[in-house]
Amino acid sequence: MTQTLTITRMGHQGDGIADTPHGAVFVPGALPGEVVRAEVKDGRVESFEIIEASADRRPNFSEAYAECGVAPLQHWADAPYLEWKRDVVAHTLKREGLETEIEATVATPPATRRRIALHARRGPNGRVLLGFKARRSWRLVEVRDCPVSDPALVVAFPALARVADAFLVHPKSAPTLHATLTDTGIDLDVTGVEKRSGGPGADQIAKAIAAAAEGGLARLSLDGDTLVMERQPRITFGRASVPIPAGGFLQASPAAEQAMVERAVAAVKGSKKVADLFCGAGTFSFPLAEVASVMAADSAASSIAALKAGLSTAQGLKGIEAQARDLFRRPLSPYDLKGCDAIVMDPPRAGALEQTQQLPGTKVHTVVGVSCNPQTFARDARVLVDAGFTLEKVTPIDQFIWSSHIELVGIFRR
Repeated sequence: MTQTLTITRMGHQGDGIADTPHGAVFVPGALPGEVVRAEVKDGRVESFEIIEASADRRPNFSEAYAECGVAPLQHWADAPYLEWKRDVVAHTLKREGLETEIEATVATPPATRRRIALHARRGPNGRVLLGFKARRSWRLVEVRDCPVSDPALVVAFPALARVADAFLVHPKSAPTLHATLTDTGIDLDVTGVEKRSGGPGADQIAKAIAAAAEGGLARLSLDGDTLVMERQPRITFGRASVPIPAGGFLQASPAAEQAMVERAVAAVKGSKKVADLFCGAGTFSFPLAEVASVMAADSAASSIAALKAGLSTAQGLKGIEAQARDLFRRPLSPYDLKGCDAIVMDPPRAGALEQTQQLPGTKVHTVVGVSCNPQTFARDARVLVDAGFTLEKVTPIDQFIWSSHIELVGIFRR
């Protein structure tokens, strides 16, 4: 049944919500204050007509992005959008009984993202299509531009399509192209290629390598296994130039990374030894080592190897010791952390509950929690606060612009 709905608030997943006598109705794409007409099914709306538009509505930067849902909030003015992200963090912390200073959301400029993952499919005319899946669908939405990515990545789309063409032979192959812009060029890792029935043959591999060379890619890998490397992909962390492993993790935006690193380094100044946990290839380790000695740990052995390789390129650091260790199954104990007076943790979305539970028994006075998931951050923060730490402040960071994802940095003291 078609209804007229007034959008009263924005949900945590970025959907407009109309509160009705029959319950909340979720309206993706609608903004607070708008009046819309739509057909409601099971508490959701798939499309709607705007009767009264919000003054905060602006034109989409990319219609394709609006359709696929990668940047579902691009039509919302900056000020209310950034304040909404701050409010999401506040409400999430409040559910765990936590209150603290929450700084204004740090904005990330458009056209600065250095990582993108594009699905590749063959179109009806045989042309290779690159894009994203439509909202709540397997349908591919082709993209030829990207308002959030660095222009150097966008320019490479035709070259990426030529690489994908080599792998679109087997009908079950559904390649995803993970392209990363590094200091030495584009690093491309391809996943989703059918490997049964022999997988891609020598001809397909040769064709992909030729396409990568023609496109000037620094490296081409298949599920993390290097096929060809013209130049070692490298990233600068602090004073170090680090050789990034194929398929390795990087923060999506250099600007967001800088905002997080600056806050972490400022928080631990005065410490003699800092543990950098879930350290990756050294995003925080190298800048931290400018103010204190660092003990770094991460489960990815390839990342630890990259960190160690980067040590020879950096001068004037306090020192970094790095080890490969699964911090979920074997978290560092108070004994392991003896001598550390500060901790920086940047865990995956699952959070770091097992490691966090070890921290009350240490002599650490400062913990910096970096998170891409406010829910698991709040859960882990509750453990620290219950153990006598004070959550001094939290800074939301809009790394994935125009999306519902929120990065944050929280500072704990005792």
